[in-house]
Amino acid sequence: QVQLVASGGGLVQAGGSLRLSCAVSGRIFSRPVMGWFRQTPGKEREFVAAIRWNGYNGGNTYYADSVKGRFTISRDGAKSTIYLQMRSLKPEDTAVYYCAAKYGTSLLELTYDDWGQGTQVIVSS
Repeated sequence: QVQLVASGGGLVQAGGSLRLSCAVSGRIFSRPVMGWFRQTPGKEREFVAAIRWNGYNGGNTYYADSVKGRFTISRDGAKSTIYLQMRSLKPEDTAVYYCAAKYGTSLLELTYDDWGQGTQVIVSS
């Protein structure tokens, strides 16, 4: 079992930056891939970014085209925390952001096994 607790959401102006955190506890070594998703009312949950941890403070990453070049996902192994650094934010980035983890190793396969609660991000124009 893995528990994930997301934080760091808030209100920011367009063009600004925000960093989300997701504290992970439990059997984290059984979850090599962790990711971020987002959802707005009336829409399906959307993939944002994922990281496959290599056992150090790094790993392979994968991003949705809509955030590529603006968002960066990272993982701090010592702190068992994953981050989503968001830059050049746009109003369309407004959503509830969720962190997630999964058993599998594929970055492209978007079915995840464990989910945290969401954290709201609002980008004002």
